[in-house]
Amino acid sequence: MKPFILLLFCTICLLPLQAQYNQQLKLAWSEEFNYEGLPDPAVWDYETGYIRNHEAQYYTRNKKNAYVSNGCLVITAHKEKVDTFSYTSASINTLGKMEFFRGRIEVCAKIPTGKGAWPAIWMMGTDRSSVGWPECGEIDIMENVGYDPLRIHATVHTPGSKRDPEAVIRSNSVKLNDAFSAFHVFAVEWYADRLDFFVDEKLILSYRKDDQLPEYWRFDKPHYLLLNLAVGGAWGGSQGIDNSIFPLKYYVDWVRYYN
Repeated sequence: MKPFILLLFCTICLLPLQAQYNQQLKLAWSEEFNYEGLPDPAVWDYETGYIRNHEAQYYTRNKKNAYVSNGCLVITAHKEKVDTFSYTSASINTLGKMEFFRGRIEVCAKIPTGKGAWPAIWMMGTDRSSVGWPECGEIDIMENVGYDPLRIHATVHTPGSKRDPEAVIRSNSVKLNDAFSAFHVFAVEWYADRLDFFVDEKLILSYRKDDQLPEYWRFDKPHYLLLNLAVGGAWGGSQGIDNSIFPLKYYVDWVRYYN
């Protein structure tokens, strides 16, 4: 995409939707990506190496995998060899720098597509390193797998209760005909007793504390935000990886937090 076209997309991203927000919520923080170069180190850190889910990429701190330009964060996956891995990409997060507790967290993004692509916007409890997963709780604001390119998923992961030790997964999805050709706003509104997930202001999932036994709930504590582009993996790669799609670019226009 030519730079001036990209700038246009990032500037006009769904501006009419801004008037539809819950009027009781006030903007507390935002990352507008109005600079050039690496993601702001005061806000963002990186996962590096092999992390999870049998994914095929090696996560790096390199500018070629995550940079800010023309008003957008661009996460790029490349087909290239690093150690035993055949792909590189980036996963940036706010752990130790910016945390979120209730309110509305929203991200305006244009996702990539193709078999093997697995872009995500998600959150985990800031206590993950001490209590582990899924005890920390996981809030998946947006996931997409490239072999099903028009379907956007929102999901909640928590541990089970003593009476039901299996992990709890509550999920729903919506189809977007222009999922990878246009920017969309993906959001969660986090209340004391529920999580409401939206795509372009359409409610697609509501997970309520009372839907399950109380011990399932893991959302009375701060979480941090992750933006990543995985390649392959247990879900994203279940129908293979199309090597013709690389380099694969994931654009994030802004992140906003209301409380």
